[in-house]
Amino acid sequence: MKKVLLLVFLTASFLQSRSQWYDPEKVDHKATTIYLLAVNKASNGDYISSIKMINESLKIDPKFVDAYLSLGGIYAEMKNYTTSVSNFEKAFSLDTVYTKDFYLPYSISLAGCGRFADALNAVDHFLSNPKLNDRSIKAAEFRKKTYRFAIDYAQTHPDKNYVFAPENLGDSINTSDLEYFPSLTIDGKKLVFTKRIANKESFYESDRVNGVWRKAFPLVGKINSPDFNVGAQNISQDGEWLVFTGCNFPEGEGSCDIYISYLTKNGWSEPQNLGRNVNTEFWESTPSLSPDKRDLYFSSNRPGGYGGKDIWVCHRTETGRWSVPENLGPDINTSGDESTPFIHADNQTLYFNSTGLPGYSEKPDLFVTRKQPDGKWSKPQNLGYPINTIDDEGSMIVAADGKTAYYSSDKIDTKGGLDIYTFELREDLRPSKTLWAKGKVYDNKTKAGLPSTVVLTDVNTRQIVSKLQTDEDGNYLITLPVGKDYAFNVHRKGYLFYSQNYNMKNISSDSVFNVDIPLEPIEANAKVILKNVFFDTKKTDLKPESITELDNVVRLMNENPNMKILISGFTDNVGKPADNLKLSTGRAVAVVNYLVSKGINNNRLSFKGFGEAKPIATNDTEEGRALNRRTELTVVSN
Repeated sequence: MKKVLLLVFLTASFLQSRSQWYDPEKVDHKATTIYLLAVNKASNGDYISSIKMINESLKIDPKFVDAYLSLGGIYAEMKNYTTSVSNFEKAFSLDTVYTKDFYLPYSISLAGCGRFADALNAVDHFLSNPKLNDRSIKAAEFRKKTYRFAIDYAQTHPDKNYVFAPENLGDSINTSDLEYFPSLTIDGKKLVFTKRIANKESFYESDRVNGVWRKAFPLVGKINSPDFNVGAQNISQDGEWLVFTGCNFPEGEGSCDIYISYLTKNGWSEPQNLGRNVNTEFWESTPSLSPDKRDLYFSSNRPGGYGGKDIWVCHRTETGRWSVPENLGPDINTSGDESTPFIHADNQTLYFNSTGLPGYSEKPDLFVTRKQPDGKWSKPQNLGYPINTIDDEGSMIVAADGKTAYYSSDKIDTKGGLDIYTFELREDLRPSKTLWAKGKVYDNKTKAGLPSTVVLTDVNTRQIVSKLQTDEDGNYLITLPVGKDYAFNVHRKGYLFYSQNYNMKNISSDSVFNVDIPLEPIEANAKVILKNVFFDTKKTDLKPESITELDNVVRLMNENPNMKILISGFTDNVGKPADNLKLSTGRAVAVVNYLVSKGINNNRLSFKGFGEAKPIATNDTEEGRALNRRTELTVVSN
């Protein structure tokens, strides 16, 4: 809907106002005629023609105050706030009395330029008028609150070194049509976005080759419909699933539902409605999948929320079905609208937009919230100016590197309406940089792929960071947020679990971990190194970080009630052999004692210390010695 209220107000002022010296009735008749035609053009959305005509009227009468005021309003509609401010100020310089009612729109244009202190002064000047009606006072007080928020935010978030410099992704992606809702795979090599051509929305893909985005093309397969609009998509981190919004589909539950499509050898599959737990007779849109595909975040105006649109989350169960959605609660959702959630690859950082949280205008701003150790979300933080402005900030995604953001905008050097841009995110707004491991789980005897469960756990908090199912061939991809120490386990019934440790606290490289995982069938002499069992140097006390791994052993024992195991301890060759033998035995005993404390019958457990015997790596390097210091589980019988 065109915003013509300001223009109507300007026209009314032109016809009715009187002032100290400026009298609109004394404006040159030809200039007035051209001006009124220009206002009509602007009311119909033809801003370019209107500006041209108003400038013609100003050539005839350079002191035509209403013409400058209208230019200020039109340029504001075009989001050219700098030129809008200049025209308002030209009008003010000609007559301060006649123009006093225009300090409110002037203040808005100042805020559009990021000049919030000047905007606050301008709105205070507007409010000093004793003849304002209640509606004008309410509008001005709201704007004053947003300007004060902007000033306070800048004072509490000083970052003089941050440069906001959005870069257009270029001709391979952006065109004279509208491009928006960018979505990225974890390796940053595939960009999927929504493209609108003549009010028809479809999905396009661009692939990055040698750092350059290739020419975008429509997604291959059955996902794009010739009859219906599809949009607001999110591609899974591994590039295998696409969740999106489909509106007015014949099988839909409501006006807009959430659908899913799978990548096959023939392209993207026929869309599937996610069903009645996710979709309702109301509105569901803007879905985002967690990196392990277990959580689906989306926006909905269904009953039971806190306002208009709220953010909800469904969890994928062991059967592959989606649970009844949970509202993210009053710390996230407000009496306004919350939408466009994006869960980062770290599975801990959520971005979304809101009209109800404190911000820069009545339009949605972008916010970030982080999952706490107890599973609750932190207080949302406004991303601040200049990422957020007085205009509508639709959606934003962040790449796995934690610093590169993508969004759509029509405010800069667009090639036509909305284009997709990238920029570097301010440091305090960033998620954790996230690397990833990928590979195949297989039977170590037959070499056949094994569908399995892959679990990543923070060893310090014991919180599961990601839990996913491999595909039918055993292929997996799991994200590894930098900055923490993880236990990485793979489970399948009838097999010993796989154990690995990823210490990502001080990692500096951008390595991708390609790890194929052999699982040992549970049978006599099958063994696994418990890589997440930890002891302090020269001590036998289990460190708390060991609990996750040992609880996996407890579960294994409970799932296989006839199984008997041997826990073996090993050391490196530093120190005296006798001391090392004693140390390794004590550590094996500590593991057995923990298992007994968890209800495992002592008759099923045995232990042995081997000291520095049976090394699996050289003892000449620290890396080798670290591998030799280990705890092993061996199946005695089953």
